[in-house]
Amino acid sequence: MPEAAHVGSGKVRELYALDDDRLLLVASDRISTFDVVLPTEIPDKGRVLTGLSAFWFARTQSIVPNHLLGLREDGRSSECRRLEMLPLECVVRGYITGSGWKDYQATGAISGHVLPVGLQESDRLPGPIFTPSTKAFEGHDENIDLGQAADLVGTERLEEVERVSLELYHSASEHARERGIIIADTKFELGVDSGRRLRLADEAFTPDSSRFWPADEYEPGRAQPSFDKQFVRDYCESLGWDKSYPGPELPKDVVTGTRARYIEAFERLTEISFERYLEEPEAVVE
Repeated sequence: MPEAAHVGSGKVRELYALDDDRLLLVASDRISTFDVVLPTEIPDKGRVLTGLSAFWFARTQSIVPNHLLGLREDGRSSECRRLEMLPLECVVRGYITGSGWKDYQATGAISGHVLPVGLQESDRLPGPIFTPSTKAFEGHDENIDLGQAADLVGTERLEEVERVSLELYHSASEHARERGIIIADTKFELGVDSGRRLRLADEAFTPDSSRFWPADEYEPGRAQPSFDKQFVRDYCESLGWDKSYPGPELPKDVVTGTRARYIEAFERLTEISFERYLEEPEAVVE
């Protein structure tokens, strides 16, 4: 990529500087689970994440502006505005699962939100809750309460972040539910531009950053089938892996099944065929 200088690597993305104001984000087909990048890739995963994020960026601009400036023809690269990223993972939970379920079992609360007694795994919460976590550069993110989050970004900014995160979740979960998908929880990355205006960045409502459950199979009291990387998490956990580097290789059926789930989520949510997106990436933002 001669016109751009490589400036960093994320778990699943490569970052290039186009100039002082713009970055090029290239979504790879790498997949991470429990914060470890696995040695096996999922074909087309990066294109699903890029296209689905662009779809949501276009549809949530009235709630909060974002960093997207344009999509490249390869379907996995996006030109973005440079931002100063907030040192938080902005997590919203509408249902109790994952680390939130584990925290609730241990303490009856998630990130300082005391919840009703007697909830079952995968139960819908009385209302969506904002449960921030640290953004770990090494190791695992950790759930924190609002007081700890305010220490990181300031009370006023945190109030804005919480409001925006909940509005984004409400908007997207309603859209998804009408298309047969429950968004159980999701996480965002937010940053500020040169004018200190809050902007949504990185990715939004993808199978990497959200738990997508088929609404017609939802049944509280158990883990749910999903259109996200829970399929990979479940396989890795079945091996007794200790969740440290290096991660396990994925067999062909897990790779094929994961790719199919990602593409089904893309097509249900965007109502655009994945083949059309590959031919015309800008279709998702029309």
